[in-house]
Amino acid sequence: MATRKKRVVTVDTNEYNRLEMYCIWLNEFYTSLTRAGFKPDIALALVVDKEAYPEWVEWKLPTNLDIAKYMDEDED
Repeated sequence: MATRKKRVVTVDTNEYNRLEMYCIWLNEFYTSLTRAGFKPDIALALVVDKEAYPEWVEWKLPTNLDIAKYMDEDED
């Protein structure tokens, strides 16, 4: 008997802020490049180089406020 496929769980993007969405997109971009056959070092170079992003990607750098939310204030 064949096993049933698990249902894909979609997540409402309103739950994530811009920093989280940017990080998720970077991870998905890297993963798709490695699945497409790129070596990990080449895929990482493409992810780091913003000139290599497709034209339809509207990436925005996280703001200082977004970054400050995740910084631990107790660290000195």
